[in-house]
Amino acid sequence: MAEETPLFKVTIDDHTVEVPAGTTILQAARMLGKEIAPPAMCYYEKLENTGGNCRTCLVEVSKGSEADPRPMPKLVPSCRTTVMDGMVVGNKTSGRVVEARKGIVEMLLINHPLDCPVCDQAGECKLQDLSYEHGAEATRYEFDRRTFPKEDLGPNIELNMNRCILCYRCVKTADQITGCREHGVMNRGDHAEISTHIHKALDNEFIGNVIDVCPVGALTDKTFRFKNRVWFLKPVDAHRDCPTCSGKAQIWFRGNEVFRVTARKNQWNEVEDWICNSCRFDKKDINDWTLEKPAEVSKTSVIRQGHYTANKIQPEETFPKVVKRDPKILLDIHNVSEVNEPNRDISQIHGPATSNDYND
Repeated sequence: MAEETPLFKVTIDDHTVEVPAGTTILQAARMLGKEIAPPAMCYYEKLENTGGNCRTCLVEVSKGSEADPRPMPKLVPSCRTTVMDGMVVGNKTSGRVVEARKGIVEMLLINHPLDCPVCDQAGECKLQDLSYEHGAEATRYEFDRRTFPKEDLGPNIELNMNRCILCYRCVKTADQITGCREHGVMNRGDHAEISTHIHKALDNEFIGNVIDVCPVGALTDKTFRFKNRVWFLKPVDAHRDCPTCSGKAQIWFRGNEVFRVTARKNQWNEVEDWICNSCRFDKKDINDWTLEKPAEVSKTSVIRQGHYTANKIQPEETFPKVVKRDPKILLDIHNVSEVNEPNRDISQIHGPATSNDYND
């Protein structure tokens, strides 16, 4: 008979949980909930051998175990450190961790461009959330940010290396999920970059999943770029009969237009089921999908605003009562602009819409 895995008691931020031996501190913290779990920019539970790159999940171990209660002298990455019985860990309650995380965020932002207003990841960017929670008001970095030339990765995926934080998620996804990795990390130190080396396109039936695992705006969907903001779209769980993947996805639409398709994600923003390129890039018609239910969105997410009002009183529009005139901002833009013609479906244009798309 196989031996049962022993259970270890671990205390994280004054909350105690029992977990099987071999569980990491990060996994134990996630069992306690979002308020306890450290942030993670490189760790991905569905991928093997991830973590230990971004250092955002550092925690303080003030008690090693019941057998050896000595504290660990340095902060440790929670995604790589397994729990011991009786371990006591400090995350948000540790001043050392809070100060260290502030420095890590400052380092991640050293070369990151301040282009959130034009980045398609805005509104669902984990680096934005991390900067808001732990970032400093200003940077002490006085040198020029590193920049990289634009690199073509194929018809569907756009790489903006200037935004990359080298989390290695896309490399491991291509290696483990697709089995055909044509890109990786080139060079070393401050010259390290994601590249295909011989300028090959990322062409694999499941390669689109590298977009979903990217925590920043380094890898984006070309078929969605610059077409809409995520907080104007409604994410809905949907499925279709697909011969290649499970067909379970999340479609983002506005009105009757499907602007993009992504994989479904859990509360840790990690993909539940990998989807194929056909579902992601080609099925942009609402009739291609069977709608299930509105997707679950975190109450703190900007995507949630104004979308989920079921069983609630719809707020009354007070603007007309305050302003007794008809300002220009209330004009029908279709009457004054040929670019926004009602019969144009921007979602059906492959890639960003330009003036050439409106020349009859």
